[in-house]
Amino acid sequence: MPAFLRTLASRAAPALRQQTMIQRAHYATEPISSKPAKGKIGVVETIVGLGMLSLAILGPSGWVLINMENYKNKQ
Repeated sequence: MPAFLRTLASRAAPALRQQTMIQRAHYATEPISSKPAKGKIGVVETIVGLGMLSLAILGPSGWVLINMENYKNKQ
């Protein structure tokens, strides 16, 4: 077993010592949006949108937690 580990380490070490390539994002020359928004989003629209997003994310997990006992009893 030690011979196997020594062989594995001797083959893996050079690959691990190589300089890793650094990935960098390429920035676009122009911004994604170059114009101002066509209309302002109101407070009510913002609250409704964030509420729906929260419900979409937390709703299913809440359903599972509420019905945890039912899931346990089915087995």
